Order: sequence, then structure tokens, then C-alpha cells
Amino acid sequence: MPVIEVSHLTKTFRTYRKQPGFSGALRGLFHRQYERTVAVNEVSFKIEPGELVGFLGPNGAGKTTTLKMLAGLLYPTGGAAKVLGYTPWERNDGYRRQFALVLGQKNQLWWDLPARESLELNAKIYGIPNDRFEQTVADLTELLAVKDKLNVSVRELSLGERMKMELIASLLHQPRVLFLDEPTIGLDVVSQKTVREFIRRHNAEQKTTILLTSHYMADIQALCERVIIIDRGKIFFDGKLNEIVDRFADFKLVTIQCERANQIPTGQLDRYGDIHEQTAGAITFKVKRDRVIPVCKSLLDDLPVSDIDIQEVPIEDVIRQIFAR
Repeated sequence: MPVIEVSHLTKTFRTYRKQPGFSGALRGLFHRQYERTVAVNEVSFKIEPGELVGFLGPNGAGKTTTLKMLAGLLYPTGGAAKVLGYTPWERNDGYRRQFALVLGQKNQLWWDLPARESLELNAKIYGIPNDRFEQTVADLTELLAVKDKLNVSVRELSLGERMKMELIASLLHQPRVLFLDEPTIGLDVVSQKTVREFIRRHNAEQKTTILLTSHYMADIQALCERVIIIDRGKIFFDGKLNEIVDRFADFKLVTIQCERANQIPTGQLDRYGDIHEQTAGAITFKVKRDRVIPVCKSLLDDLPVSDIDIQEVPIEDVIRQIFAR
């Protein structure tokens, strides 16, 4: 049985459109104009127990709105959703004790208090026994390397340390479902790697079902086998991450090197493929998949090639092209 089941979920917002100037503001008092924005448009998907799924899309695509509806923070305009058998926006107490939502750009910890005091408050809210609380905090702070920061005021923590504390706060009650919205945004590469490894380990050991949004493809490639791409509120793709390249990139990158830069001819290279990049002594072509073998043979026959390399298009480039569409 799926842990998360979404069917034709829709969310629209009505926003006031103000006319410029004082006269526009005055007219708005009596005759207001509104715009209707469809943030999520009949989205449907299912997520099985223990899955770690990447939820991708450009800014304004509807990712965060979807997560907020699944967390019960927003009421949908239409459609239905079930998480752990509950309807999220009914805000049943049994559901709220079994999920957690981490928003990378919003804090749940008290800004002026040490992180430990916020964690103790969360433990009281969820009714976590003291011995279990101490053990959980000790384990999580050890894994995230922030044990010595527990008694430091949250406002004095670095961005990476705050995000690690946010993760600990969200996992205190051992949720079965975890929604992560940009958990590594703004972090340095070391902190990003630490958070990624922690999420991977937690998913593997606790079998927590995780829905992750991120603009860093390194997060998605390191953690997710399956991705859902949403654009303009609609599901654009739902499948294995490695299927994206096969489906949306119909070419490969063929790179040749010559022993000396002057051995590469300057003209008529476009007959092999589109020139993707050219440097001294090397050139990379974009070649249609069905032409890779004959093009490589022609390159070896026609040019003094010392080395040849064939690669798939980087996944982040493919995702960027999809968003640009």
C-alpha cells in the first residue's frame, strides 16, 4: 500500500492586482481586480514505503505548495491526497505525530535560545520520554557532528549548523514520512555532503519515506533513484533518474584529442556533429545517438586522433534544458 497517494491535487490562489498610483489605490477600494494563479494543477503520484524520491522543478513550479498541502499547512482547491492513510489537511493528531516537514528557508528553532532548549520543547510536545530523547539527541548530534553546539544560541550558529539542528528537531519523534524542501540551500560543500550522507543513512536504516526537493543536482544524484519533475503545476516526468538522459537527451558527447593543437583542422568539422566545446588540442562534438559509431569511425580515419572519449550528457544539463522549455 503506498505511503503517499496523490490524485488530481490542485491549488489555486487569488491575488489582488493593484493599479499604480493614488487613483489606482482609490479605485481598488471599490472595484478590486483579482488574478487567479494555478500553483498545482491536477498532480497525481504514488510513493511506496521507504522510497526516497526527488521532487524537481524550476522556481514557481509548485513543489513547495505541494509539500505544504501534504503537510496539512494548505487546503487544496481540488483533488485528494492520503499520507499514511490520513487526509493531511484534516490535521488529525495521529498524522501529525508521524510526519515532519523541513523547510530550508524557514526556522522552527527558537532564534534566541540554545538549540537544546528548542529540542527539549519539541520532545515535550510529542511526549517523548526523557531517556529516549537523550539517546536520540546523542545519536543524531554525533552523526551530524554538532554535539558541541547544543548549548549555543541558534542565532550564533552557522547556516550549516542551523540546518543540522533543524534536521535533528524534525527527527526527534522518529517520523515515518519526511518532507525536505531545499535542505542544503546555501550550505558549503562540506556541510552539503554531511547532510546528504546523513539523509541517505537515515533512509536506509529507518526506512523513512522521504520526498526531497532541491536545486542542487548533486543532492538528487546522490540520494534519489526516482524523480518527479513538476513544471507550471503539472507533472512532467515520473520515473528513474537514469531514464531522464535516455528520454530527453538524444545525443552523446564525443571528445577527441590530438598530440598537437595544430593537428586539428579549423574547417568542415560540423560534418561530424555540433561543436560543443573546443580547446587547444581537443574538441567535443554533440552527436546523435544513432550516429555515434559511424562518427567515431570517421574521426579516427580522417584526423590524427590520439585519444577519443564518449560520454552521456551530464544530468544537470538535461534538467536545465527541461526547465528552459
